[in-house]
Amino acid sequence: MQPPGDRHDGEAARPDPDALLAVAAREDARRGRLKIFFGAAPGVGKTYAMLEAARRLRQAGEDVVVGLVETHGRGETAALLDGLEVLPRLRQEYRGTQLEEFDLDAALTRRPGLLLVDELAHTNVPGARHPKRWQDVLELLEAGVHVHTTLNVQHLESLNDVVAQITWVRVRETVPDVVLERADEVELVDLPPDALLERLRDGKVYVPEQAQRAASAFFRKGNLLALRELALRRMAQRVDSDVLAYRREHGIATSWPAAERILVGIGPSASGARLVRAAARMAAGLRAEWVAACVETPGMAIAAEADRGRVGEHQRLAESLGAEVVTLTGESVAEALLSFARGRNVTRIIVGKPTRPRWRELLRGSLVDEVVRGSGDIDVHVISGAAEQAGTSVPPMRHRSAARHYLAAFVEAAVISGAAGLLFDHIDRSDIIMLYILGIMLVAVRYGRGPAALSAVLSVLAYDFFYVPPYRTFMVHDGKYVLTFVVMLVVSLVISGLMARIRLQAEDARVREGRTASLYSLSRELAQMRHKISIATCAARHIGEMFDGRVVILLLDASGELAPVQGTHAEITADPRELSVAQWAASHGPAGRDSDALPAARGLYLPLTAADRTVGVLGIVPTGESRLRDPIGRQLLATFCGQTALALQRVLLAQEAQSAELRARTEELRSSLLSSVSHDLRTPLATITGSASTLLEQDEALPRAVRRDLAQAIYEEAARLGRLVANLLDMTRLDSGALVVHKEWSPIEEPIGAALGRLEALLGAREVKVSIAPDLPLVPLDAVLVEQLLVNLLENAVKYGGDGPIEIQARRRGETVTIEVADRGPGLPAGSEERIFEKFYRASQGAKAGGVGLGLAICRAIAAAHDAQIEAANRAGGGAVFRVAFPVGGPQPSMPAEPPELAEARPP
Repeated sequence: MQPPGDRHDGEAARPDPDALLAVAAREDARRGRLKIFFGAAPGVGKTYAMLEAARRLRQAGEDVVVGLVETHGRGETAALLDGLEVLPRLRQEYRGTQLEEFDLDAALTRRPGLLLVDELAHTNVPGARHPKRWQDVLELLEAGVHVHTTLNVQHLESLNDVVAQITWVRVRETVPDVVLERADEVELVDLPPDALLERLRDGKVYVPEQAQRAASAFFRKGNLLALRELALRRMAQRVDSDVLAYRREHGIATSWPAAERILVGIGPSASGARLVRAAARMAAGLRAEWVAACVETPGMAIAAEADRGRVGEHQRLAESLGAEVVTLTGESVAEALLSFARGRNVTRIIVGKPTRPRWRELLRGSLVDEVVRGSGDIDVHVISGAAEQAGTSVPPMRHRSAARHYLAAFVEAAVISGAAGLLFDHIDRSDIIMLYILGIMLVAVRYGRGPAALSAVLSVLAYDFFYVPPYRTFMVHDGKYVLTFVVMLVVSLVISGLMARIRLQAEDARVREGRTASLYSLSRELAQMRHKISIATCAARHIGEMFDGRVVILLLDASGELAPVQGTHAEITADPRELSVAQWAASHGPAGRDSDALPAARGLYLPLTAADRTVGVLGIVPTGESRLRDPIGRQLLATFCGQTALALQRVLLAQEAQSAELRARTEELRSSLLSSVSHDLRTPLATITGSASTLLEQDEALPRAVRRDLAQAIYEEAARLGRLVANLLDMTRLDSGALVVHKEWSPIEEPIGAALGRLEALLGAREVKVSIAPDLPLVPLDAVLVEQLLVNLLENAVKYGGDGPIEIQARRRGETVTIEVADRGPGLPAGSEERIFEKFYRASQGAKAGGVGLGLAICRAIAAAHDAQIEAANRAGGGAVFRVAFPVGGPQPSMPAEPPELAEARPP
């Protein structure tokens, strides 16, 4: 039966379920379909091709509508609009000029099956819903409308600098590359430069005057050739992405050599650098992508520091030469490389020529042989290293057993032999073999493959010497024992190899578990922290313990300068040279020790970047043997940095959000204050100004009563203005914390009486009912502030309490003395019982006079300063009541005895 991977159709393999789910999710999220007609320059025929396709769909019965198409005076393009429904354009004024734009709302209302929207990179008129037309298109797609549009290669954001370097023209209107990547279909509209220049001369691109200027500037043949190459390369990348997506969706494992892609395997061998350079030369000659892959086997995690450091050097070399560097995991290097190659549609694999002895390859297998046999349609290139270099391109990692481990293997064989001698008369020879195999397994588990192999050989020899006749010799009379020896040796070696592999895997799992546990511990602690200093100190502690070094974390301030965080090793950057390296790393990337930039520094400095925003720099100086050259360690360190950066960014974003909210509230308060104060200041000032001007101009002609009324109006409005300014000043004092409370033991009657006295003129003939319970205790309070509180409550009752009586009650309730100010007005609006104490909040029901809305806010602040509770509620039968509960406090003070002369003078 032919294996699925070798079938000619290439599609018999089972698709990856995760890939199918990803495709389904993408198609579900992207309701509208987008097709882009892509070209190298204006005039190649993108709009014409789009209209031709639209007419074909219209003839097939599709609902096609033209949202906006720019013909630029081309008659053949305008003719294609005949018979198509065209949406009216939206006219907008900009700097005195009427401009026509695409009407997004009309398109959403019409909601056609297919909408044509020309010139995707167009910038909309200021004031439109979206600044760019591509954002209009995204909204249409989210609404489920299919869109056809046009785009030139020079408008891609990633190519903006390249186009400017080629054409000396900076394109201002750009489209993010993600829009092109999101398109369901991209159709290349291509035209040779000579044909395009001929169209330009014939006036089929621009009007003659504009065409002449374009031909001498942007439309030079060299520019058009370069732009055409960019467009073709961009389309090739798009097609390659589509091919890879198709292969993943259909589970295709065979290689499709539609485009060259090279994979080179790198490891700790000294010939790794030669392999990387050879792959770079081959990729440059074929103009192909290339990937440098390192396979992390179980032995890699516990390999020597020098081996891991050499792998890191090879990875950095490959990255500097333009390779995509990846790290794979697997039990077998060959299987991991081949699996990756099939998934990425690799056409060529480069490995190193084997240099190990042949007998070792027979025992352990050959990487080259495994790759060649499993490569299928993929070409394999075997590159030799230098003559003095040993090792393969990706050698397996091994432990070197100490001499005492081999001695332990010898002792184990001797102990088993002795034990078998004691039990020889009670057990069979097959049981003795099992004892030897058990000992070999124990040696393999504890000491590895080498001592286990020695133990296997010694066990066979000991069994032959002591327990196979003739005894005490290595001679064998019965030939059947030869097979027993061979089987025993092979089984022992296989079991020892398996046990050694299990031991290696267990050690690898332990190392990985330690890394995972450390990362989890860091993530868990960072998730609970809300301050930059605690986050930085926690991260520095974890990273320092993991990498055995001193760690400093520096954060960027508002001016872009780095400052070390307290609690980390700030002494590292006390040297200005180290600080300058850290500053360089914040702007350009990793720098310092064991890196490609500024390697003479004592520490390694990594930028803390999250969501394309650098919040600081992490520096580490190892105290022992450096693990910074280890690629696995560098990856782990990068992960630690990423977690730290995310936590710091979360705090910074929270602070920014809090500041933004504070600014918004401040702006809201400022606007409310300005609107309220401007009205409430203007009204009394207008009255004062009008009355005063009338007195000045017509003083003698006015009757005495009129002059008195005008003077009274000036006085009342000035008093009102004074109260308004006093409230503003009081609120300013309260907000700034400048309020000082001087509490004294006072009877509650005193501030009530003082408040009524201050408002005697305002109350006038208004009925006020005062009810104070007898024998009220003294209350610790600031009489002046409490008087102001009651004045504000009474003023509020006069303004909003209707014409009914105002009631004031003072009662003791438990450990508090409660004052109530009630009215019979319309009451409080529903749900405003708490909001009524907010700044600038005003209830408009029944108001006789305006106000800024600070009186009740001042009342709440004064009550809080006295540890008192203030609340508002509606009364049964109508009206509102405000209650202020003052705590009585500790024991009542003793009142001084009344002087005898006052007692004698008191009337009976």
